[in-house]
Amino acid sequence: MLTTKMNPRVFWGASLIIGLLLVLAVAAPGQSDRVFQSLQAWVIDTFGWFYIAAVAGFLGLVLVLALGPTGALKLGPDDAEPDFPYLSWLAMLFAAGMGIGLMYFGVAEPIQHFVSPPDGEPRTFAAAREAMGITFFHYGAHAWAIYALVGLSLAFFAYRKGLPLTLRSGLSPLLGRRINGPIGDAVDIFAIWGTAFGIATSLGFGVSQMNSGLSYLLGIPNNAWVQVGLIALVMAAATTSVMSGVGKGVRRLSELNLTLAVLLMVFVLVVGPTGFLFKALVQNFGFYVSHFFERTFTLYAYEPRAWMADWTLFYWAWWIAWSPFVGMFIARISRGRTVREFILNVLLVPAGFTFLWMTVFGNTAISLDMGQAQGSISAAVSADLSTALFHFLEELPGAAITSTLAILLVAVFFITSADSGALVIDTIASGGADDTPRWQRVYWCLLLGLIAALLLLAGGLGALQAATLGAALPFVVIMILLSIGLARQMTADVAGRVVETEGPPLAEQLKRILAPASRRDIERQIERNGLPALETVREGLAAEGLGAEVTRDDAGLSLTAPVAGGRDFHYRLTARERPRPAMTALDAPERRRAMEWRLSARSDDVTRPRDVTGFTRDQLVADVLEHLHRWRAG
Repeated sequence: MLTTKMNPRVFWGASLIIGLLLVLAVAAPGQSDRVFQSLQAWVIDTFGWFYIAAVAGFLGLVLVLALGPTGALKLGPDDAEPDFPYLSWLAMLFAAGMGIGLMYFGVAEPIQHFVSPPDGEPRTFAAAREAMGITFFHYGAHAWAIYALVGLSLAFFAYRKGLPLTLRSGLSPLLGRRINGPIGDAVDIFAIWGTAFGIATSLGFGVSQMNSGLSYLLGIPNNAWVQVGLIALVMAAATTSVMSGVGKGVRRLSELNLTLAVLLMVFVLVVGPTGFLFKALVQNFGFYVSHFFERTFTLYAYEPRAWMADWTLFYWAWWIAWSPFVGMFIARISRGRTVREFILNVLLVPAGFTFLWMTVFGNTAISLDMGQAQGSISAAVSADLSTALFHFLEELPGAAITSTLAILLVAVFFITSADSGALVIDTIASGGADDTPRWQRVYWCLLLGLIAALLLLAGGLGALQAATLGAALPFVVIMILLSIGLARQMTADVAGRVVETEGPPLAEQLKRILAPASRRDIERQIERNGLPALETVREGLAAEGLGAEVTRDDAGLSLTAPVAGGRDFHYRLTARERPRPAMTALDAPERRRAMEWRLSARSDDVTRPRDVTGFTRDQLVADVLEHLHRWRAG
């Protein structure tokens, strides 16, 4: 009998939704494509401004968290050490985040902007300069800020707060223990759905490029059945890797990936216009920086054009749709890093390598297209994007060798995306567990391959891509909530405060608003709820051999628990009087206001009293245990 380690509601719920969408895309690819394309177009046209503003806000937030006092916080205990060496960590960051995209669009995107710029005349030196600036913008800090935010939220709450490594954990400062209910399940299912189809569509790009390369080198037919065969071969390797886990298979493949990518890039740099490329890199970066804020907030509101929806908004939606996958993966490999180290490296290092890559391939392609190629590279891009890289390499020495290396590189990128994606999905579906049975990891790996294969055969890849991009809109809202929760929790940690997430039942809150509590009401709460709660905790500690004591005096109740090396933990409930809120300007001075009473809790882990008026017996027990845990951990 198979052993399992999963959240059944998330595991099977996500599988069911993926299955239904897959059946829809396969059974009616044309109709589903039209529906999902219309959905994508409506979302981008209607909420494009929201995408632009949100991504700008995400970038600003991660910079503030990195450069402020929160940057010194660790993703784990204060004495935690990183799980992976620095270079291995960077290799895995790079391989998971941009891999196939760089191979597929490294030549194609700069050429596309060169022949069809949003502003100015095409095929000019000004168009070439703008093409590289736009490419830098799409693959630069904004994309990695999205990944960094999701990854930071996951890593912080998992490794520092001891919560499961799932997206729902990032909402704990806002929802408290309610994250373990239907809301948390829905967030995790949504993340799995987006991850699965996002990876599947990227794998579709990857195998189409591999097929084009093999057709160019060996004359192998370029069709869907060959691509399905390639999927089967590559997924077999991915399955072998995923069975080894992050520390072995994924790490080694990522390091191989980075090595092969650097070799190919160095070759193009050496045999291409080397001096020009170094000059172009500096100027491209300067152009990117000088137009950074302008492009960040550009929507072409005064001069509407389809280019914005086809490019920048498409990319922002795509990075957001991919963020559960990349964010979860980089969180999983980043335990022990400081917040500052995590953000600055995730934000700058992969982006810096991407800038170098795009300059070497993009500027070389544009230079060749304007010179010896006489427009053949741009013609190939217009005809079939998947062939762009191989037509480009054809203009350089050793085309057969470099094309073979390119195919191998795409295959390794393919494998690392598939095995990383399977591990991420398995982590979410298992409630954050990292030691799941092998069959669960293999299940998700095979499912990703099946999705890509069926969609290629049915022609439904575009439909699911559009559906994934349309689903980016609700995930923007989830990311905003993650941002609020992260900022709230980090600020509290720096200040040494506790984020309170529990509140009294709604009926109690309404009662408090309509009829403020008297001292007698608070004393009654102490007797009915406070005393039984503290006694429950005392009995639990006694069962563990700890002689806790509950005492009372005129002011309230106290729990004293000797639980660590002679140090006593104290928790106290008291009635506390305070002025009622001012309703008018005349009531602003406290002496003019009526008084009301509150049930106040104090504990040794924090200095400030907390309002627990209206808390049930169970809520008070949970509050005691939470603060006891924080006191011991601190």
